Amino acid sequence: MRSYVCMAAIFLAASCSSAPAGGASAAQASAMPASLSPDGVKAADPFLWLEDVWGERAIDWVRQQNAQTEAVFRADPRYETFRREAMAILTAQDRTPTPAFRAGGIDNFWQDATRLRGVWRHASLDNYRSGAPQWQTVLDIDALAARERANWVFKGADCVAPQETRCMVSLSDGGKDAVVVREYDTVSQSFVAGGFSLPEGKHRIDWLDQDTLLVATDFGPGSLTESGYPYIIKRLSRGQALEQAQEVFRGSQDDGGYGVSPSVFRNAKGDTLAVLAHRPLDTFRSETWELKNDGAVRLDLPQRATVRGALGATGPVSARLVFSIEEPWSFSGVAYSPGSLMAVPVDLVRPDAPPGMAAAASIFSPDDRQSVEDVRVYDDRIVASIYDNVRGRAVVFHQDAGSGAWKQDLLDVPENVAVNLGSSARSLQQLFFSYEGFLTPPTLALADVAQVGTEVIRVAPARFEASGHVVEQYEARSRDGVKVPYFVVRPKGPPDPATPTQMFGYGGFQISYPPVYRPELGKLWLERGGAYVIANIRGGGEFGPAWHQAALKANRQRAFDDFAAVASDLAARQITSAPHLGIYGRSNGGVLTTVSLTQNPQLFGAVVVESPLTDMLRYHDLPPGASWIGEYGDPRIPEEAAWIAAYSGYQNLAPDRNYPAPYITTNTRDDRVHPGHARKFAARMQAMGYEAYYHENTDGGHSNDSDPALNSERWARHYVYLARQLGLPGR
Repeated sequence: MRSYVCMAAIFLAASCSSAPAGGASAAQASAMPASLSPDGVKAADPFLWLEDVWGERAIDWVRQQNAQTEAVFRADPRYETFRREAMAILTAQDRTPTPAFRAGGIDNFWQDATRLRGVWRHASLDNYRSGAPQWQTVLDIDALAARERANWVFKGADCVAPQETRCMVSLSDGGKDAVVVREYDTVSQSFVAGGFSLPEGKHRIDWLDQDTLLVATDFGPGSLTESGYPYIIKRLSRGQALEQAQEVFRGSQDDGGYGVSPSVFRNAKGDTLAVLAHRPLDTFRSETWELKNDGAVRLDLPQRATVRGALGATGPVSARLVFSIEEPWSFSGVAYSPGSLMAVPVDLVRPDAPPGMAAAASIFSPDDRQSVEDVRVYDDRIVASIYDNVRGRAVVFHQDAGSGAWKQDLLDVPENVAVNLGSSARSLQQLFFSYEGFLTPPTLALADVAQVGTEVIRVAPARFEASGHVVEQYEARSRDGVKVPYFVVRPKGPPDPATPTQMFGYGGFQISYPPVYRPELGKLWLERGGAYVIANIRGGGEFGPAWHQAALKANRQRAFDDFAAVASDLAARQITSAPHLGIYGRSNGGVLTTVSLTQNPQLFGAVVVESPLTDMLRYHDLPPGASWIGEYGDPRIPEEAAWIAAYSGYQNLAPDRNYPAPYITTNTRDDRVHPGHARKFAARMQAMGYEAYYHENTDGGHSNDSDPALNSERWARHYVYLARQLGLPGR
């Protein structure tokens, strides 16, 4: 194996002759460590102190940065207007209350200007359908936080079937992914005295029965992986302390991904069909195990597969697992292509399955421009959202009684929309789903899955004037010749290269960017003459597993090339131009925007970097970064460190470049993407003499879901920055 120093020298020499879009130039090497070994990278980093999340020096730096940025942004007369408009949207009383089936009725979690932390509430299904539901409070989070003097953010509830009146409620300190979990009785509206309770952690839990939980959590020293996720599942009975729980499954401390998790699949009556353990080996490869009374058995499923549920009406003998595959798979002599949706009897994937059994059943096999996005499973039917060239439809699959072939029926959905599957009630064979477009507000509908009928429940009111804009779809040719689709939402009429335009991208983790309604974007940006672009670059899930895997690990540069190709194509079509084009990305999208800044600064006039990864040579050391090695590669391996170094935004910052001044923002309580990434990128830019705006919230976590008041301020900062940089009309 070649040494880190040698690999670094090879990288730097090769980069001298590379075109700017393909990696760093020789002039950019000033921030690149001489050795790409972990020790060499660490020794060359002058900003390691910013990785100390709550360190006094780091927090002082954050306060100074916040004060400087707010002084600039709040002085802009548009700031208060943007904040007020965003707050009105986020707290509007005529929003559609998102429904969730529970206990024979409908739950909803609601936040507004007077209930910033929110209220969990309940109504009957008929009452909800009436359009004027009479809500009953289940749990008031504002009151709970005040009573307990805690910074609680509601992260959902998991209720045990069939009554669904006992629930494990997840509460987060300020929006972190880590939560405290407590058993709650929705009838008495109180936490259960002596009930189940888990301390703060990144738990994975499911109810086995009314008195038993399956729990994967921190069981003490040595029970978490390198990424800080659990690899042990235990059975916790009512009345037991956590240390008394009985182990039922163990992975390995070396496992990657997001930790083991239990899943209990039930039929419409609440009877158990299958009990599974998901064991991730890395970000995308995993094993599926069946948990039985006499131990765990590994099922013969592909490592790149996503279990969606279980068909069956009577019990485990008749249960069929429903899963999608992300790699080619041969089973019982039949080959299946990646992206296929499958239904396979559990009996046939157990290790003791007799040879020569019938082949697995393929429910749906997509072509190269289609993908299966989301799935809901009933006793004898399946509903899936299917995308075709990034346009959605909702399909009900049922099996023909005679031939056994899977038939398709379409739910009533317009053309050219995004389709989102919501809460489902297996016993009622009902499903809430919604559809929306870039300029079309969401419509909430209730599907009768058995009859393939659709009832419109709510049409959300328009939050911005859309009549002056048009939606278009184009393709850009990337560096390697691949055609990359993108959507443009712009003012009607001939294109204008002076149009202030935002471009969004993600390009990772098989996450799609379909046509969705963005009310704050429409109100704060489109109404003022702006435009925006959605780039469906490789790494995403728009066209299934192959589109994602084309930009994995050593091929990451393809996603960046795709993004640059879309930017260039926009200029060629005169839809906008570099001084008026801003890019936005968060989380993995922050990798995209920081690399775009360092590789192609000439293409953009503004760069928003939110909750980002930026230091890709140390991301594995910033928890829980090691869980993403399956996506990016491992910087501890010399060959992989070399191709990560070729793009890592933090190390490829260089002096004497014409960078647009970026806006970099994150959250102190973000325990999914470490705030050190954003801090260090801003600090290094500023140390090089560049202008870089930085702001860090203290609440909200990675999801930015703590309260609408904070979110309205967040959007005000975003749009003031973009308006200033790109020349949006008005002051």
